[in-house]
Amino acid sequence: MIKIHETITPTGDASFVHLAIEDGALAIVVDGESLAVGEDALQAVMARFGAPLEPSEPLIAVAALDLGGGRAVRHVRHLARYDVIARDFVVYDVPDRDSLCALAVTVSAALVHLARANLARPT
Repeated sequence: MIKIHETITPTGDASFVHLAIEDGALAIVVDGESLAVGEDALQAVMARFGAPLEPSEPLIAVAALDLGGGRAVRHVRHLARYDVIARDFVVYDVPDRDSLCALAVTVSAALVHLARANLARPT
């Protein structure tokens, strides 16, 4: 399990978003509540919001989640020359393709939305 985002709620409590492998499938865990999301959703979110990773930019590795088959999700931190505070990013690595990188806040919000929408959908 890796933490990809955290915020402070209006009540002052910390709220955490994690990615985990549960029963062989990707899940997003929000404050302990596990929601099935699947790697297809991650791939779609990263294709929509991500961009190829610039190899010359220095990144600080925070955590990684092995998805199997050479695929992985990484949480990295980057401090650009013009930023005062480092920003958190999610990197999606797939063999034989460029790694895609997107802001962690964007990825976590999109995945939580998709997972909750999937729960609300009638079966």
